[in-house]
Amino acid sequence: MSVTTAPTRSLTAPVPLVLGGGLVALMMLFWPECRAAVSVWIASTAYGHCFLVVPMALYLAWERRDALSGMVPAPDIHFAFLAVPGALVWFVAERLGIMEGRQLAALGLVEVLFLTVLGWRLFRALLAPLVFLVFLVPFGAFVTPVLQMVTAHITEIGLNVLRIPNYVTDFVIEIPEGVFYVAEACAGLRFLIAAVAFGVFYALLNYRSPGRRIAFIAASIVVPIFANGLRALGIVVLGHVLGSAEAAVADHIIYGWVFFSIVMVMLVLAGMPFREAPAPALPQPTAPRSGPAGTRAALACAVAVIGAALGPVAAFALDRRQTPPAVALWPALVSPPGCSAEAAEPTASTVTQVFTCEGIVFTATIEAFPIRAKSDALIRARRSRSGEMLSDDAEFHPLPGTAPAAGPWLEITTIDPYRISAAAAWVDGAPQQGGLRGRVQQARNSVLGSAYAPALATIVTDLPRRVSPVEQARIVGRLTEFVNAQGDLGTTLAQVLSGPARRP
Repeated sequence: MSVTTAPTRSLTAPVPLVLGGGLVALMMLFWPECRAAVSVWIASTAYGHCFLVVPMALYLAWERRDALSGMVPAPDIHFAFLAVPGALVWFVAERLGIMEGRQLAALGLVEVLFLTVLGWRLFRALLAPLVFLVFLVPFGAFVTPVLQMVTAHITEIGLNVLRIPNYVTDFVIEIPEGVFYVAEACAGLRFLIAAVAFGVFYALLNYRSPGRRIAFIAASIVVPIFANGLRALGIVVLGHVLGSAEAAVADHIIYGWVFFSIVMVMLVLAGMPFREAPAPALPQPTAPRSGPAGTRAALACAVAVIGAALGPVAAFALDRRQTPPAVALWPALVSPPGCSAEAAEPTASTVTQVFTCEGIVFTATIEAFPIRAKSDALIRARRSRSGEMLSDDAEFHPLPGTAPAAGPWLEITTIDPYRISAAAAWVDGAPQQGGLRGRVQQARNSVLGSAYAPALATIVTDLPRRVSPVEQARIVGRLTEFVNAQGDLGTTLAQVLSGPARRP
């Protein structure tokens, strides 16, 4: 039996045009996800490498050009129906307010488009560069607390081995020469994410066996985590030698990148002896044709894009049913003893009032949201007021000393800008549930409605510089007094934000 091969040019002109048109259509459908991803790439040093992902994926595809020669697209409309469950996943993530989930679902729909237009054989040949595109999504921030804990633990073990007196509590490391804090920026996330992306690229480029690829990728995860712990240990030891914690942490982020570069070079050198030669290219049989490739590709592409659009269309229809809240009379905030209050500034959806307590200026804001608002609307508002959006480091703790009637309040401390804030939210007339349960609750309300509009209360102290621990404790104590002075604020807000006019 002889094997026939396709002409030397594997992709006819209409198919690339159809694929490009489909990608443009998906980009328009999921523009908020694209814009949010690029914003994170620009703003966060942990994801600056994402700008290199597409060129790296193209290079992986170029490396496979010999294996691709002789292969032709075989559009298959059956694969286009995979866009429907993909759109459902996107819709669930959108209702839950999880941007990373929305972006991963949108990227999955891009993969469905490639599969539909190119067919299984060509898609499988391009699987490595297409899967590598997952690093376009800025995910992984949820592991930061774990990385902080691991870094602090490695540092503690090293200090004990070196017999340097120390006391470690959570992320705080104390030695006689000063106090070190394992902040989010020092947790090693920016090193880890870049190392994993590079590790996957290197493994796909230099290894063919799954075992070697998995081993190198695993090393790209474990080695940076351990190396970051050693880096933190080195900074603390340097502070011990210099006799000053402040001197040791100067420019430690820059030194960290130098250290990270050295670690990655050593990892590459360790992996070079195990490289494998590329697999020899084999002649590929011509895919069966049932009609012009361009026509079949256009039809399959249209079905895939329509399926992908089901999620955004459903979300748009639900969002159109939202009505902005209109609060006729906001509850008056109580000024604690020793505090003076300026006149409140109410609007239909917010009320803001400034209080001064023994030289400490608090800006208290209560905001009502549409009944069908998702959880990300409340999170964005809180992050904007507390300074989390502008700060690389933020600490979260339950506000200490609050009365049971006040409900759960969160203490938030941000660095650059330096703010100490307290925040609480109410959904369905009760304190907002934390974590995934709270997101599910608001996702349900965004679809079915509720008898109460959600509300967010924030109390913010914007300080010109970082204060001492004693002064910070005094500010937090004043925040607690202010919260307790309001009594059962949740019940009061439930009365204001409920009623027949606000029922769905």
